[in-house]
Amino acid sequence: MVENRGADEGFPDSLDAVAEMVAEFGVGKRRLREALAILTERRQTVESLVRASALPRRTVESLLRAADRDLDSNADGALIRADRAAAYRDRFAIGQLRRSQVTDPLETQLAARRALIAQIDADITAAPAARDAMDHVAATAETVVRRALWLNATFDLAGSRLLCIGDHDLSSLAISALVPELAVTVLDVDEQLLEFIGSRAARRGYSIQCWYADFRFGIPGIAAESADLVLTDPPYTPEGVQLFLGRGAQGLRDRTHGRLVMAYGFSPLHPALGLKVQRAVQELDLVAEAILPAFNRYHGAQAVGSASDLYLLRPTARTFRILGKKLASVAVNIYTHGGQSLEGGPGTLDPGVAGAVIRIAAGAEDGTLLLAGAGWPTVPDGASASDLASLFGSGVPAPAGRERPLRVAVNLADDPGPWLLRVLLAVNADRLAVLVPNNHPDLASQEPQRALTSLAAPKYSLRLRRSTPAHGKVGNVWREALIRHHAERPGEPLTRNEARSLIAGTATEPAWLDARLIDLPRHAIRTLLSEAEASVEALA
Repeated sequence: MVENRGADEGFPDSLDAVAEMVAEFGVGKRRLREALAILTERRQTVESLVRASALPRRTVESLLRAADRDLDSNADGALIRADRAAAYRDRFAIGQLRRSQVTDPLETQLAARRALIAQIDADITAAPAARDAMDHVAATAETVVRRALWLNATFDLAGSRLLCIGDHDLSSLAISALVPELAVTVLDVDEQLLEFIGSRAARRGYSIQCWYADFRFGIPGIAAESADLVLTDPPYTPEGVQLFLGRGAQGLRDRTHGRLVMAYGFSPLHPALGLKVQRAVQELDLVAEAILPAFNRYHGAQAVGSASDLYLLRPTARTFRILGKKLASVAVNIYTHGGQSLEGGPGTLDPGVAGAVIRIAAGAEDGTLLLAGAGWPTVPDGASASDLASLFGSGVPAPAGRERPLRVAVNLADDPGPWLLRVLLAVNADRLAVLVPNNHPDLASQEPQRALTSLAAPKYSLRLRRSTPAHGKVGNVWREALIRHHAERPGEPLTRNEARSLIAGTATEPAWLDARLIDLPRHAIRTLLSEAEASVEALA
């Protein structure tokens, strides 16, 4: 037996330390008592205790530190030692806690759906990987099924249509299994996810339609005013929540009885963040008919206790009058992580890069020039500009769309992946130049490059140009780029010596050729870009 080393041996008393911490939470300390009750019953990792208690990870870690001397800890987690468990149960009135606990009204139904939970769990495992940059955090399979059971117990779903504004949780598969008579529409920006859901639905005979949608640019016309009920688990930012709910409201056909169901959570350590999001909801004139605390549990999102609340929202007549205005100027940056997080912010293109893209689009002949997307430092005289929302919504705007020849340059430096193909589909131009990130998924290797080229072949002949790697010697990278470019043309291949000679006759500062691009000053990079273009023209 492990003996307790108390304060009389010079060690702080863990039980007193835990009691002091718990007392600081006042009337809100019940979740800490629940965490302690769990620790007296079974071993827990930090992650599992966060999810079971819905406490933020920071709070759980503080609780475990306070109880440290009373814990039996190993690689599998920690639990309160058997010789100390009774003291904890007595001190924190665990018996009263259990007696006063409210029974989950869905518990019996959930227990009868173990096979469905196992199926959804297998689906979650097989689904495309979560994308941190899009705030994807997988809900537990039990949560997905429990949420489907709640929807079925709350609404008459048979014969209705559910619209999922994003569905990384695979709620469409769970609710379709429960209510086969329900029609479901899934809108998501993740095309791999849409393919996954579509294939599972077809195999199981579910009535699920999957459509691509980047909600920053709207929803497909086929999904507008089509649904009776909306379900969403949006990015947990005010901008993300308002956008996803707004698009959901645009998808409602029943404006009188339709509802929106949203999963959203915030850390109890930062209630001001929750307030900002709830204000964003109120700005859409949505009435909160119910908020079910900690209804949803996740594999991750430990900062918010791996949990979120379930909101039942009802639109008012004013909701639909103000939607257009509220969604007119949507920010690209709506997420909490990655390049399109709130902190990311849209950037302005370097003038040299912008000029190069414009020159590629313009070509050698005169024509009408259109710049699309944000971030262009200037718009050349005689050119026009368009935002991406207009381009995706209705193509090249008039009058530019009626002019020929039409040259279009598009800045997709913030493209998360799907935009490039949509630009190729939306833009009808004689010449098109698109700037995308160097790690764009459609350019990552030969296989996606061939797939994109094949998709665009009926409309465009694609030439894919990769930007110069920043960490290679400029001379070497320039030489290999010339060889690759020349290989796309008929005739004899360009040798390395021929490429070196061409570069030597073009470069004005030979020392730059031995440097890394990342080490050169901005003016040198601009000069090199111009000289590289000249070397390409010399090959013509």
